[in-house]
Amino acid sequence: MSDDEAAIKKNILSRMLSKEAHERLSRVRSVKPEFAAQLESYMVSLFQSGQIKTEITDDQLKQILDKVSQKKQFNIRRA
Repeated sequence: MSDDEAAIKKNILSRMLSKEAHERLSRVRSVKPEFAAQLESYMVSLFQSGQIKTEITDDQLKQILDKVSQKKQFNIRRA
């Protein structure tokens, strides 16, 4: 990702996330940087396509994180 793309992504995220949501995303980034990068790209694409029109609150970000993390979980069953 170029510096321009990173700056645009950072600008969009700062406009679409509340202060608390931005802090939560920063904490996620410090623990799981790859996951946070995927989540950021996903949210930016939703914003650019017009699917996100309002500011994302901390509670909404928690819900997004729950949904995304549930998709990654899977069960191993023994036969």
